[in-house]
Amino acid sequence: MAIVTNLDVMMAKRKVSLKELADRIGISNTNLSLLKTGKVQGVRYKTLNALCRELDCQPGDILEYRPGDEEEEAGGD
Repeated sequence: MAIVTNLDVMMAKRKVSLKELADRIGISNTNLSLLKTGKVQGVRYKTLNALCRELDCQPGDILEYRPGDEEEEAGGD
């Protein structure tokens, strides 16, 4: 997929665990883990807002567009 998640990088920079962050933003560990590994189809603005608030970052610090990865998406599913 052309959009990749750098949530693990931001969590490491802020020294926050998956469980702690999930508790602070009010989602399950499972859903946060799926988001962290890029195994989701979308993210709610409410969740993105909470992540940015708790990690003191911008959406672009968490989500990144990598051109050229579209072929992988078109060939899958």
